[in-house]
Amino acid sequence: MNITVESQREVELRKILEERSDADAKRMLRFLNMPDLSRTEGSPLKEIVDRASRVESLKGFDVIKIPEIVPTEVLFDLFNMPPGHPARSKSDSYYVDEENVLRTHDTVFWYYYLSNPEVKKRIANKETLGAICYGKVYRKDEIDRTHMNVFHQFGAWLIAPDEKKIITPEDLKNALSDIAKNVFEANFRFYDHQFPYTDPSFEMETEINGKWIELLGSGIVRKTVLSNLGLSGYNGWAFGFGLERLAIASMSLPDIRLLWSKDPRVTKQLKLGQKFVEVSKYPPITRDISFVVDKSFVPNDYFDLIRDIVGDLIEEVTLLDKFENEEKFGKDKVSYTYRIVYRSPDRTLKTEEVEPLQNKLYEQTKTLYNAQLR
Repeated sequence: MNITVESQREVELRKILEERSDADAKRMLRFLNMPDLSRTEGSPLKEIVDRASRVESLKGFDVIKIPEIVPTEVLFDLFNMPPGHPARSKSDSYYVDEENVLRTHDTVFWYYYLSNPEVKKRIANKETLGAICYGKVYRKDEIDRTHMNVFHQFGAWLIAPDEKKIITPEDLKNALSDIAKNVFEANFRFYDHQFPYTDPSFEMETEINGKWIELLGSGIVRKTVLSNLGLSGYNGWAFGFGLERLAIASMSLPDIRLLWSKDPRVTKQLKLGQKFVEVSKYPPITRDISFVVDKSFVPNDYFDLIRDIVGDLIEEVTLLDKFENEEKFGKDKVSYTYRIVYRSPDRTLKTEEVEPLQNKLYEQTKTLYNAQLR
């Protein structure tokens, strides 16, 4: 069964974002309007989704597509992340308003799945149920060649009535082994971990091109979370993984931005298991920026400003120095120095292109953060 959840509240919030003129609103709209590569033909992310969806362990599972703007009480509260939890920080998540946020994890699909009328009927009949969900998620993050603040996840869960079957960690590991063997054709291993919504929990690593890569997080669904979702008398397993990480490892991609490229020299190479050959090693242009700001300065917010100004020409931002000197800078002040690497993934940049961008960054840093440039 395919389920698409339509949220009138999401429609209203998107309209509100479109009517706002502030930088945060424009930024979130830009992210929401980016294509979903897990559903884009020709993308290696869709290829991973297709392969995973076909394995025997997930055979017959429902597929659910959920809203991208979700209430905080659903995204966080129901999944054992109460107020004060680090995951709720505005330095890590994109808040549309105080009560709604761009989804930060795909596990939230559990709530929407259990809210479906047909699924409710099947639960009343004590059926065993499985579901898959995939798509974009959003988290504020650093800037480098392996991270973006818009990325994709694939998640699944299997739940069964307690009276029919108690699902064990071994059942989960067998299902994950099936996926690893059939999708990635690689060695794999498990180790214990911790997640707010599963217990026990496990990370799974897979060996790709001689390197052990964190593949996914998984575990046995906590009864407390099921209770939060209004479900009793059931148990099950769940897992979720990031698609970009696997694609990068599989193709030895030097830069995550290549997954979004429309350059045919790039796109024709984006095939799982095929090592990417750089079309050309375009030279970087490097600039440093040093400034003194209040201690309230949030680096992840600053990275968003850099993305707003520079767009996809930004390759990496590295913190070179951070220190306090009350005598020199004043009380509650901090000095930061960042190195900014400009590089296009598909052409050579010119200095005259970079200078206006860097100058705008200087001005915006001074204006928005009341910064003293050094």
